[in-house]
Amino acid sequence: MPSLASSARVPVGLPAGLIDTGAILALVDQSDEWHESCVEAYNHNRLPWLTTEAVLTEVFHLGRRNLRDDRPIWTLLRSGAVVMSIIANEELPRVHALMTQYADRPMDFADATLVHLAARERLGTILTIDHDDFETYRLPGRKKFSVLPRRPGR
Repeated sequence: MPSLASSARVPVGLPAGLIDTGAILALVDQSDEWHESCVEAYNHNRLPWLTTEAVLTEVFHLGRRNLRDDRPIWTLLRSGAVVMSIIANEELPRVHALMTQYADRPMDFADATLVHLAARERLGTILTIDHDDFETYRLPGRKKFSVLPRRPGR
């Protein structure tokens, strides 16, 4: 089983991309069906990965419920491998506009903050298990996200 190489790697410069709730949980939960593929994608990209407060709220809520132990999540965050980026109050109208644009999905608040952050920081890569949504969402210029890890069988 692969292991996270975060303790041996130091975050360097620009972020690799964004990381979503399911991928963070898969990284810290060896029993997760996505664990191996998320660890492989994580280990083959530079650090850090950016996320948002909304994503971390989901991570801690689901992590406590499913894992009953949030220490692995804290270890990952304290390593600097995953960094929380702030969405300022004045950016919320853009987040709301994204949720309105993708209301047919529907886009949740956490996903909207990630898509907004991707546009703001000019990042096109996301580590997520939520392929259906992030293959639908578009970056400025109608560009598609590069979604990691790849879907099984692709």
